[in-house]
Amino acid sequence: MKFRTTVRYAGALAAAIGLTAVGVVAIAQAQAPVPFKIGITEGFSGVYADLNLGEVEAAQMAIDDFGGKVLGRPIELLSADHQTKPDVGAAIARKWYDVDGVKMITGLGTSSVALAVRKISQEKGMIDIITGAASADLTGPACSPTGAHWVYDTYALAKVTGGAIVKGGGDSWYFLTADYAFGHALERDVTAVVVASGGKVLGGVRHPLSTQDFSSFLLQAQGSKAKIIGLANAGQDTINSIKQANEFGIVKGGQRLAGLLVFSTDVVALTLPVAQGLVLAESFYWDLNDETRAWTKRFRAKRDKIPSMLTAGAYSSTLHYLKAVQAAGTDDAKAVMAKMREIPINDVMTKNGKLREDGRVERDMYLFQVKSPAESKSKDDIYKLLATVPGNEAFRPMKDGKCPLIKG
Repeated sequence: MKFRTTVRYAGALAAAIGLTAVGVVAIAQAQAPVPFKIGITEGFSGVYADLNLGEVEAAQMAIDDFGGKVLGRPIELLSADHQTKPDVGAAIARKWYDVDGVKMITGLGTSSVALAVRKISQEKGMIDIITGAASADLTGPACSPTGAHWVYDTYALAKVTGGAIVKGGGDSWYFLTADYAFGHALERDVTAVVVASGGKVLGGVRHPLSTQDFSSFLLQAQGSKAKIIGLANAGQDTINSIKQANEFGIVKGGQRLAGLLVFSTDVVALTLPVAQGLVLAESFYWDLNDETRAWTKRFRAKRDKIPSMLTAGAYSSTLHYLKAVQAAGTDDAKAVMAKMREIPINDVMTKNGKLREDGRVERDMYLFQVKSPAESKSKDDIYKLLATVPGNEAFRPMKDGKCPLIKG
């Protein structure tokens, strides 16, 4: 009898201790800070896949450099492939905002996807920072009080690249244009620069996204006799355009190609013998100075490829956003955006940049020319700097953008 009582007591004590332990764990879990979530969505597959690889690592570098926490909460980075499809991008944004508690979405390459997600962000009153898409309409008719356009846009690409080429004698143009929002906007903005500079556009042809065979389009461009064939496309489409133009002997025949959105990773893929002489605009180059070289060394320890302006843009947008959240003392979108505009943008990519009321980041843009094999000192030594264009000259004035947030 005594033995049974002792056993019962021991069992009850063990059960009580177990319940207490469970309670302690539950309390600890309840008291643990909820992660502060941000998301990066890009076309990690398809025509722009090679451009976007490395953005997640760069955004994580920004989180780590910031200290891994904000407002006392650990920062968690989500990523997803929008497959360059607007409906997929919109679905990702809705789930992230409504279910996962994401506070900011960045990346958003492909203008049609960025425009779709911009609508969702406005509807939810959340922040989107577009680093990949190019359409200048994102700070024009589609501007948002909680949206930012970070790296470049079609206006700046047109102004810096198109303007330089016309001044250099390239005064007649024919366009090969990707047939969606980005390509249309880029052709429109370059056309305006060409005409304003005294040049003329002889015509153009539009091609589907992710085209493999450019032969018929290039033959039309060749037949136009235009001095400049403007490539209003990007990623693998640009690479294929340039490679096939080289096979057709278009440049040898006296016409020139204008890569209107070309990335350093594209040039590496093309190789210098094919890409040499191309004039292009970028907002970042790994070999600009000691700081960019040091940052690139850190990045390459995570992904062994040279970073493009998209990679640097993922780092820059994430870091500045976190600085603004900390300064605002809240994750409220309007308060954070106010701080993002108030604080100058200073990082490896941008010096004393500013976020305008229309969402446009003003920063210097650079005009580069691809080196010849003889000029290059190493496999990653691909550009020579032709000009630095200040942000207030490179980007469209706010008054001309038709952003409904800007009065007068």
